[in-house]
Amino acid sequence: MKPSLEFKIGQQLTITPQLQQAIRLLQLSSLELEQEIQEALESNPMLEESDDQSSQDGAKAEQPDQSENGSPEPTDLHMDSSSGDTENPPDWDNQYDATISSGATRTNIDGDFPDLEARNSAPETLTDHLQWQAQMSPFSGRDRVIADNIIDSINEDGYLVSPLEEICASLNKVGSNNTGLNNDSPVNSEDFDPFELDEVEAVLHCIQNFDPLGIGGRDLAETLQLQLRVLDPATPSLEQAKKLATAANLALLANRDTANLKKQLKFDQDALQQAMLLIQQLNPRPGSSIHSTQAAYISPDVIVRKIKGRWRADLNGDHSPKLQINRMYENMARAGSTKTDKNDKKYLNEQLQQAKWFLKSLHSRNDTLLKVSKMIVDRQRAFLDHGAEAMRPLVLHDIAEAVEMHESTISRVTTNKYMLTPRGIFELKFFFSSHVGTVDGGTCSATAIRSLIKKLVAAEPVSKPISDNNIAKIMAAQGINVARRTIAKYRESMNIPPSNQRKALI
Repeated sequence: MKPSLEFKIGQQLTITPQLQQAIRLLQLSSLELEQEIQEALESNPMLEESDDQSSQDGAKAEQPDQSENGSPEPTDLHMDSSSGDTENPPDWDNQYDATISSGATRTNIDGDFPDLEARNSAPETLTDHLQWQAQMSPFSGRDRVIADNIIDSINEDGYLVSPLEEICASLNKVGSNNTGLNNDSPVNSEDFDPFELDEVEAVLHCIQNFDPLGIGGRDLAETLQLQLRVLDPATPSLEQAKKLATAANLALLANRDTANLKKQLKFDQDALQQAMLLIQQLNPRPGSSIHSTQAAYISPDVIVRKIKGRWRADLNGDHSPKLQINRMYENMARAGSTKTDKNDKKYLNEQLQQAKWFLKSLHSRNDTLLKVSKMIVDRQRAFLDHGAEAMRPLVLHDIAEAVEMHESTISRVTTNKYMLTPRGIFELKFFFSSHVGTVDGGTCSATAIRSLIKKLVAAEPVSKPISDNNIAKIMAAQGINVARRTIAKYRESMNIPPSNQRKALI
């Protein structure tokens, strides 16, 4: 084969850097957007934060079609890159607003600023809590080494997950290298003697007296016994509860085998119920009482209110400051001053063009987010009025067709964006759900079906829970055709156990 040159004519959609920036801003969450704006303010001298409304009113001026370095000003920014519709671009303004708000100015109630140290400080973990108590205990240097290894083997639920034999073997292996001792503990000659299983178990018993109660148990039975032993001996049904809280009896209790329980323990029905009531007051996961995770704060992007009988969606103005072009640098870039050399002027013009693209991208993001949010509110008015049971079926294609955008654009704008409504705060994707058919030929939202299942389970008699098959029959009577396996799938997605596990023994 010989190399040859060929000419081909074709059309190709090119994603410019400006369009890439607009798409990236569109899919950022509110916190990520604030960080992006802060980075832009620090890197681009042409951008500045507007402090008052007067600067915004006086900042609007008509811009020429080309900058002085000959590069064209940005005119069209087609956010919907997937549609490829170049003949009908979005309706951009013909003139630039030097001040384009990415939201209202940041407000501060009563002049109080948030406690950043409290927000960013590391939360206390269960390990930290136990280590602090170990430091306050009169442990010797040798016992302190054992305590540290035991505490490291306790999981977040408060259970000891490593056998004592394994902990003892690990201590002897590390101790042989003289690296297992705590640097803050006094080192004696006896600290280098081999560790015995009995002394490891003795230190475990000391740790099991730490807070929270029940910490360091090796299984559920031991955890419950640790909590029962600290109760007042005069507590009613305490002895019966101790007999019930064994591994074998708890297995029978989990299987709802009350007949064998009463036979083996020689309890009557009343004694068994009183013992079970006492055990239900205990904490099967004592470690969960020490919160080791930091609370996640959600700031809504859209706020929905009912004004004069109509639902209205507005952008939350607390996310980012108002931005504007720095007039001094802009005049330096446009004026032919002799004090400004060519390199400086070229740099300023480049930064000016980038600042305008950034402001335009922010405006496009807010416009797209508001347009999609208004359409969602319009489609889900029944949910806002009556709750989840009135949720209408909605898919991305429905909104994309209504706002004349591609589904990928709708997916970007609804990811990690939240809406504050009188019924709570929800991610925009919450309002999208599949549908099932009804008897009259209509459709019902999957979210509404989940809400109905939850309502039926909450109202069922505890002694005779409703099965999935009966739930399907109840919904069929209401005109909703749902198969039993679909009910089971929705029930499991809400972490609701099956009917045989929901049956109460007392």
